[in-house]
Order: sequence, then structure tokens, then C-alpha cells
Amino acid sequence: MTSPQARRLLALVLLAAGPVLVLGALFVLPVAGMVAEGFVVDGQFAPGAVLDVLARPRVHRVAWFTVWTSGLATVLAVVLGLPAAYALHRLALPGRAAVRAALLVPFVLPTVVVGVAFRQLLGEGGPLGFLGLDGTPVAIVLGLVFFNVAVVVRTVGVAWESLDPRPGQAAAALGATPWQVLRTVTLPALRPAIVGAASIVFLFCATAFGIVLTLGGVRHATIETEIYLLTTTVFDLQAAAALSVLQIVAVVCLLALAARLRATPDPTTQRAVAPVRAVRRSDAPVVVATVLVLVAMLLPILTLVLGSLSVGDGWGLDNYRALTTTGEDQALLVPVTTALATSLRTAVDATWMALLVGGSVALIVTRRSHFVAERRLRSTLDGLFMLPLGVSAVTLGFGFLITLDEPPLDLRDSPLLVPMAQALVALPLVVRTLTPVLGGIDDQQRQAAASLGASPWRTLLTVDLPVAWKPMLAASGFAFAASLGEFGATSFLARDTDPTLPVVIFRLIGHPGAMNYGMALAASVVLAVATAAVMLAVERLRVPGVGAF
Repeated sequence: MTSPQARRLLALVLLAAGPVLVLGALFVLPVAGMVAEGFVVDGQFAPGAVLDVLARPRVHRVAWFTVWTSGLATVLAVVLGLPAAYALHRLALPGRAAVRAALLVPFVLPTVVVGVAFRQLLGEGGPLGFLGLDGTPVAIVLGLVFFNVAVVVRTVGVAWESLDPRPGQAAAALGATPWQVLRTVTLPALRPAIVGAASIVFLFCATAFGIVLTLGGVRHATIETEIYLLTTTVFDLQAAAALSVLQIVAVVCLLALAARLRATPDPTTQRAVAPVRAVRRSDAPVVVATVLVLVAMLLPILTLVLGSLSVGDGWGLDNYRALTTTGEDQALLVPVTTALATSLRTAVDATWMALLVGGSVALIVTRRSHFVAERRLRSTLDGLFMLPLGVSAVTLGFGFLITLDEPPLDLRDSPLLVPMAQALVALPLVVRTLTPVLGGIDDQQRQAAASLGASPWRTLLTVDLPVAWKPMLAASGFAFAASLGEFGATSFLARDTDPTLPVVIFRLIGHPGAMNYGMALAASVVLAVATAAVMLAVERLRVPGVGAF
């Protein structure tokens, strides 16, 4: 390696040192501490302790419940999402943009809100209460499908609208029926997008927390909720750590598989967006299926809103007015409005943290590499900051709980502890939003600015910022919405006197009393409106590549 190459590598290492140190302190250290909690007993390395935990019959039941509910929810989400993806991305339907935005709303809702909405829909007195599904595995599967259909619609839809129509037209000209064209031409071309979407949905289902905890409670637990119960109820930290290790291994393997599937050459990404066509009579089944999916997605939300307005035998805003109180029988230590202010303040802090670290990482990994070693180092850094995606928020919060309580990182009483955890959850979203945009800027523009005497900061302001400001707003919106609805890590870390809104909602539904339940519904509506408003604003930015998950 020549001296100039060594200097470039050293400069790159120095630039990356700050973000890497942040990741080390807020991710590597908590995860390592959590792993040690499971493998180290009385100061001795004891892997047998983990094996003893994994041999428990309840752990087997929890693991199997996680696998089959996630698998079934994934299959249903794909089956329901494919017709809607076709109708909303290939057909000129009236109000197509509005329907696509409406189908996006369930995915951006906080998981605890989704759980409350389904309890209101399926519970006693709800529109579908006569089915007797409240508190059953079916309710959990339905909640997971509701939350993840949008992933299939958007991911496969973007690929479908980019699909070259000529092979299908050629097959039809040779006498193939529409079904044969779909089976032999279209679906094989879409296979990478479908399998990629399915792997992402399965990951989201397997690590779902708020939905499962709200709908399943203690009786129907997944690995994610079992970690929470073992930590907060049973106080068996070693068993929780063992399950966290199991979950990390499973999730990382799934992420690696998903990355490999996404690396498969996909012809749908090689062409411009194909024009939509007019609706034909043969499209009626697809259109009807899409309408039914839309109704199914809106029904829990509508039920939640109506439930929040129901007061006794009439209607009113009493549940919303009660948000300024601490609930029936002092269910809360602080009013819901105070928790909302805490959530907003926390979301602001988490957003600037995620944007600062994620923006720095995106800038570093997208700069032009001049030799192989530099390119490999940038690629390694890019993958390194995707690691938080492979660890659930519950595991992360557990790691924070047991590691960041001693000097020099004694952060348990810091007001920035919860924002830091939420920023870490949002960090991969920020990096993945900004990296494609910054990487698409022609480096010759930067070189031209530098040749005219512009400093690196001047070049950043005049070349990168005009292109990246919309994606930066989108990344900020993603981080803000993720922070508002984050419940997994926050449930471990939020103090009783300073809770966030999702934590307060969960506490309200856990306390008896009609007033408490009404307040939970009203608070859920407020949180849903705030989160959906942010994400719909991001949707209007029309940033290429953003929103395709």
C-alpha cells in the first residue's frame, strides 16, 4: 500500500471514529452485556446455563408459537398484498394515490395502538366480538397481518410497476391465457421482490412486541414478549438473556438470507416505470380484492375512533377530556397529556441523534473509493451500522438496562437514555434512506467544486445538500415516527414518573375501569393521528426509493 493510500485509510478511520464509538457504547456494549448475562454464571463461562434454559418446555412452546404465527401471518400478508400491489401500481384506478396512502397508515401505527384497536374490534361489545377471537392466537395473527400488508403492497408494487410488459404480451400473443401469463412470466420475474417482502414481513412478525403483548398477554407469548415477561415479572435475567441470544442468532440469519435474496438479479429494477393501463372487465376480481383489503385495514382504525368517542349510551369527547387526569383510581402517576409531551420531546431528541449519526455514516460510506481496501472498509462500515436492525428493541432495552448503570456509562438516570435507545432503533432507517441518494450524486460534481476552490464544507453545502435535503426530511420523519411509537426498548427504560405515550396506553389497558379503557382508546387515537400525519407528510415528499421498505 502506498503512502497516499495509507493516509486516505487513516483519514477514513478518523472520520468514522465518532459514529463507531457511539455504536460501540450504545449497541455493542449493551448486546455484549446481555450475552454475558446468559453465558457467565458466578464469574465463570457456563454455556450449559443457556442450554438449560433452551431445554425448558415453555421455551419450546414459545419458540414454536413465534414460528407458526409469524409464518401464517406472512403467508396471509403476501396473499392479501399481491392483488392490491397489482391494482394500485398497474391499474389506473380512481383515487389510486389516496388508497395507497390509506394502506400505508396501518404499517406506521405504533404497535401498541394496533393491539388496542384489535381489542376494541374483537373484544366483548366490539363489532366482531361475537366471533370470540379476543385473546386468541387468531387475533394475534390478524393483528400481524394488518400491520404488515403494506410492506407487501409497497415492495412488490414498486417492482410490479417497473416490470417490462413485453414478455407477457408476447406470451399472450402466442395464445397464453391471463392465468398462464401470470404463472409463467409475471410471478417468476417478481419472485425476488415477493420473497424479499416475505422475509421482511416474517422478521417484523417474529420480533413484534406491542401487538403480541396487548393481544396475547402472558398466555400467548412469543420470544419477544417472553423476554419482557422474564425480565419485568419473573426477574429471571439469565433466562431472558438466553432467549435474547437465541433471537439474535435467528434474526441475523434471517437478515443474511434476506440480503442474499435481495442481491439476486432482479429484472424489474432495470427498467423505467411502466405506464398504468385502464381497468378491464377481467380485472374485476383484483379490484374487488383490493377494496376488501382496504375495508379490512380501515375497520380496526374506525372501530378505535368510534370507541374513543363512545361515552355510556351516547357520544362525546369525555375520554379526550380525561386525558388531562391520571385516570380512574390513580391508574397513572402523570396525566396522558404529560406523557404526550414527553413522547414529543423524546422524539425530537431521538430524531436529531439518529440524523446526526446516520447522516455522518451515509456521507462516509458513499464517498468515492480509490482502491480496493478503501472500498471494503466503507462497505464494512455500512454493514456495521445495519446491525441494530438485527436486534429487537426489547433485547436492546434489556441490554441498556443491565449495562448502562455503572461508571463511566451510568446513564440510568439520564433524560437522554430513552432518546438514545430510540435513536439506535431509528438509525438503520436513516442510513438506508440517505445512502442511496448520496451514493447517486456524481462525484465529478464534487471534484469540479473542489477544483474551483471550494472547501469540503462548501462542497457539501453546494453539491450534496440541494440533492439530499428532501431525503433528509424524509429520514427525519421516519426517525420521529419510529420514536413516537417505540414501545419495546422504552418499556424497559422509561421511568414511572416520566413515561412515553405508548407506555401509558399499555398501563391504562392493564388497569380495570371504564374510564381507564376509554382514556386508552383516546390516547391511542391521538398517537395514531400524530404518527400517521408525520408519515403521510413524508409520503408527499415523493423521495425516490423512500417508502418502498
